[in-house]
Amino acid sequence: MARAAEKVLGKRITAGLVAVKEAPAKPLRRIEIRETGHPVPDARGVETAERIAEIAERAEAGDLVLCLISGGGSALMPLPASPVTLEEKQEVTRLLLACGATIHEINAVRKHISRIKGGQLARLAAPATVESLLLSDVVGDDLDVIGSGPTAPDSSTFADVRAILGKYGIWDRTPEAVRARIEAGTQGEIPETPKPTDPIFARVRNRIVASNRIALDAAAAQARELGFRTLVLASGIEGETREIARMHAAIARECGTAGRPVKPPACFITGGETTVTIKGNGLGGRNQEFVLAAAVDIAGLDDVVVFSAGTDGTDGPTNAAGAVADGGTLRRKPEARRYLDDNDSYHYFEALNDLVITGATNTNVMDVRIMLVGASSPNPEGQ
Repeated sequence: MARAAEKVLGKRITAGLVAVKEAPAKPLRRIEIRETGHPVPDARGVETAERIAEIAERAEAGDLVLCLISGGGSALMPLPASPVTLEEKQEVTRLLLACGATIHEINAVRKHISRIKGGQLARLAAPATVESLLLSDVVGDDLDVIGSGPTAPDSSTFADVRAILGKYGIWDRTPEAVRARIEAGTQGEIPETPKPTDPIFARVRNRIVASNRIALDAAAAQARELGFRTLVLASGIEGETREIARMHAAIARECGTAGRPVKPPACFITGGETTVTIKGNGLGGRNQEFVLAAAVDIAGLDDVVVFSAGTDGTDGPTNAAGAVADGGTLRRKPEARRYLDDNDSYHYFEALNDLVITGATNTNVMDVRIMLVGASSPNPEGQ
């Protein structure tokens, strides 16, 4: 996105900075690139966010502040609000990632312990004109959730944040400084994040330029070209990863045995972003866990293949985008349930060489799940 902005705007760019998880090999000409921590924020991110805030604050009436926002921005651009420290923000992030909270819930918390998220970057840039182009990685394409909505009005409140932490039973484990800020906000002792009626948004425009739906439509077009009867079932799937995997497996079984909802050869495509409640000590991500859970349920269905991957090329704290499995996966490595119980999907698929490793894709529009159901036939050419 930044490279395209340079191509269009050229020397009119007076200052620019982009925070990324992994810097491209070729640097930009006028915009600085910095690597920062993701999914857990780090000190590099704080320094980078301070510089971004400084650029925004220097903007004046008549200036254009161009914001290029994608999923991951919440972690990549941390700027804790007093009295919260980076370490305390890191701890809250870890708690939220481990408890199964949705991205909407995680970002609601992040916005209320930040000086830059939840519309507060737009507040810093006022009275300049702010144009934000967004790659959506959230279900529903909510502007205030993508990257924690640094230039969008915030629909969540301190009271919502208090309820989220209570809902998952992590309020008492939340650092004291974070609880103190949330309590103060709930009591009205500190300002809320900017809401839709705030005049700062009069010169702000947020536009989504890519989304999960676009990615799914592209996958569907390719599947049809390959001869599959193709259905895009949903782009907004949320929920516990293992339950979603079980639902997908049930659809595959129904398709193979009854020809519903379409007859094989069929391709079912879904998108969205599921959650994993971590109980084990293994390594993995929601896409790898989805495929491992599905592998258990499609065991023996030799004409079924399941794929799931993150469009950014990374799944959880791993170097894999996701994984692939079929009805014969458990015959090759029967201990699937043990690995699943330990949330260790990465090492399960690594041993089979069935990880999907793409490297950084330079985009992020949530996850893509593809399930193929073949037409059973003794003739290999009919498969």
